[in-house]
Formats: sequence, structure tokens, C-alpha cells
Amino acid sequence: MLFWHSQPEHLWPSPGELYPGPPSSLLREALPLPYLKQEEPPNIPHAEPPCPAYQYVLCAATSPAVKQQEETLTYLNQGQSYEVRMLCNPKLGDATQGPRLLKSVVRVVFHDRRLQYTEQQQLDGWRWSRPGDRILDIDVPLSVGVIEPQVLPSQLNTVEFYWDPAKRTSLFLQVHCISTEFTPRKKGGEKGVPFRLQIDTFKPCDKELSPEHLHSAGCLIKVFKPKGADRKLKTDREKIEKQPVHERDKYQTACESTVFMECSPWPEPSSGPHPPLSPLALTSPNSCKLPPERLCSSPPFALDTLGGSPAQDLNPGASILETQQWLHRHRFSNYCRSLANFTGTDLLKLTRQDLIQICGAADGIRLFNTLRARPIRHRLTLYVAQEASRQENEVPKNPDSGFYQEISLDELSAVELMGKLAELLALPANQIHRLFHQGPGGILILLSDQVVQNLEDESYFVAVVKKVQNPDGYYLVLT
Repeated sequence: MLFWHSQPEHLWPSPGELYPGPPSSLLREALPLPYLKQEEPPNIPHAEPPCPAYQYVLCAATSPAVKQQEETLTYLNQGQSYEVRMLCNPKLGDATQGPRLLKSVVRVVFHDRRLQYTEQQQLDGWRWSRPGDRILDIDVPLSVGVIEPQVLPSQLNTVEFYWDPAKRTSLFLQVHCISTEFTPRKKGGEKGVPFRLQIDTFKPCDKELSPEHLHSAGCLIKVFKPKGADRKLKTDREKIEKQPVHERDKYQTACESTVFMECSPWPEPSSGPHPPLSPLALTSPNSCKLPPERLCSSPPFALDTLGGSPAQDLNPGASILETQQWLHRHRFSNYCRSLANFTGTDLLKLTRQDLIQICGAADGIRLFNTLRARPIRHRLTLYVAQEASRQENEVPKNPDSGFYQEISLDELSAVELMGKLAELLALPANQIHRLFHQGPGGILILLSDQVVQNLEDESYFVAVVKKVQNPDGYYLVLT
């Protein structure tokens, strides 16, 4: 059951105030973050650190067995509902002046770089072994202020919802996969792999425009079987209690709740069967707060970015975001995190051996060949001009008549050639009934696939259009 506290509207509470808990020698209240309140504490210079506009707090204690300068680690039980408080800082302006509703996307992703390279295969295997189950779910009955929650069937690790920043919002999440399901040797939860829980928040825009990215933050989690997280947390506490006092200073003091750390936005495809958000096309003002090895922008689980669009060469002047989009389009999304800070020039300077070391032998060679690929040569190239009008006062139908234009063929079929000629001569393709080639002695040869395949490359012709009746249409003769 969820209990609300009555407090002034101007106060942005700290996690310790939001989630009171029993005192402990190893647990302390979360940092009060005095700069989040309106009053200024004494003995603090006027130049305050920048205050984040949004903050997400997970109601689960952090592990005390994490060394200083390392990212906090939180243990969760499989299938248990955990509250995530969505906070908006009213100090940055009246909430009524901002967007009425915001859209947030929550994901569970791999933190281990080794698993990121085989992410899709890992998830496909999990889907096969757990048919009908999901990695991440929303506990809707417990959630408060969550509007239009959506669970994407094609993305087992992703949920979406809308929320009002001017109102209290509590999101209850359930993680159904445990960390040991992705380890080679399943000997218990302690050897399981860590996950990242990331939230990206956007300002909805018109359907024609991509949503505006506002904020991204994430935290490191490990998921255990039911009650396993409590046992692991107790084990960590006992481990630290046995350490000498001077050794305890090397470890972080555990907090009763987990504050998400700001990170880079999640890279998304720009198109697909389910039009997703596209934070890659936007710049986050709070991105790159963590070192490169801690970036949350792991490759997405499901990609459908090809869409039949033609491949494009990487421009040496491409920015970091444009380079990431190019990697997505050419099916190198698994390495977007490893190449997160590369521009087009940086990527083109890498040697074949460099790419093999980064991406492995198979994908490294494929990426090298893609970067150095030459334009694909068409199988047959013809040059065609339309016969000019014989009457001086008659204006040709096609303004380009009399000039030779290039036609490139890949399938070497009569249908392909007829379609290209119809486009060139501005004629309806369904009204061209016959296509002929003028042979020796002026005879007309019906152009079949075999005749097209035997045409000499870079030949040139004059297309003569003949109007015919019954049925109404045209004959084309290449002379």
C-alpha cells in the first residue's frame, strides 16, 4: 500500500525523507542534497552545483560492499514490485508552464560489455526458454500517476508510460529475469551478471517530429531469485562488519534508496514497425556525466532500421550522433557503445586490425569492408534519347527529348527496362504494350529477357514512341 506525506509544494524532498526506514549501523539516510530545497544551507558558497531538472529514486537499498568511486549496486528480487519515484524539480520554473505530460521509457539492459556484443542472441535464447514471459513489467495496480502504460510485445525489456510532472508519480516495476540466467556457469546469484535499469524522459511532439529528449538516468542492479536479494544484502553487511575500521573506509556507506545517475540517452532507430523514440537525433544537456566505460547507452535489443533504404557512405565530417545512426543503419548497433565517442573521421582512420580488435574477426572485417566499400556497379548501362518531334511547331512531350540519358539495369529483364523507359519518357507504364529493338535490315525484334541480357553494355539508342489503337497505348522501338 502506498502512503503519501503532506508537504509544501515548493519542497523537492530527498530520498531519505521520501522513504523512511529503520536506522542501522551500516545504513544511513540518503544525502539530503540541500541544493534541491529552496533554503540555502549555511557555510556553502553561493555558486551551487547545477540542479537536475528530473530525478528518479528506486526504493531499494544499495549494497555496502561497493568500493569508493565505483557505481552503486542494488539487489532486487525476481518478480517483486519495486517503487520508482519520478521527481521533477519545481525550482527550475513553474511546472504548469512546461509540458503537461511527459513520456518516459524504462529499459533493463546488459552492463557487461561481453554480453552487449551478443545481446540479441542472449535475449532470443531467453525468449525461447521462457515463452510468454517478459523481462520487465509494470505493476499497474500499485503505480500512481502513471498514464497510458504500454508494454511492447517485440521488446521484452522495455516499458513506456506518460506522467504529469506537476503531480506525484510512483512507478512500480517488476524484473523477471535473474542475473544467473546469462552466466555460463549457473552456480548462484552471487556470480550473476549485473544489469542497468535506465529511464529516458521525453517531451512529446507532433507525430511528424521526433520527441524532444529531456533527461536520462540509470542505476546498476543485480536480480536474484525470491528472497535472494535480502540474503545477499545481509551477507554484504556481515562482510563489511568483519573488516577493520580502516578497511571500511574503502567502501561506500549503503543508502536505503537508490538515486539514478545521469547518463547518455538510449540510442534508438529512427524508423521501424513500431515508431520508437529517437534520442540519437537529439543532444542531452546532461549527457556524458559518467566515464565511457559506464555509459548506459548499450545497444538496443530489437532493431529494424534497414527499411530497404540504400546504403550510404560514412561522411568524414559526420558528427558523433550521425556516426551512431550510420552504425545502426548498417547493422553494427552492437558496437555503438564501444564507438560512442567516434566521429566519422575517427572511424575512417581505424585500420583493419583496429576494427578486428574492437568488434571481433567477423564483424571487424565486415565493418572495414563497409567503410571502404566502393559504389556497386550496375550490371548494364544504356543511354537513351527520345526521338525529337518532326514538326517544327510541335512541342515534344518530354522536355529532355533529344538528349541522351542514362538507364541502369540490375535485374536485366524486359519488365525492368520497360519501367525505366516509361519513367524516362513520362509515359504510363501500364500503357506500353510492346517493346521492340530495331535489328538488321530494319526488322523489329521483340525485346525479351534474353535479348536484354545480350545487349552490349553502354550502348546508346533513340526511343521512338508509336501511338496504337485497340488497345489504346504505345509501342516503343529502340533504334
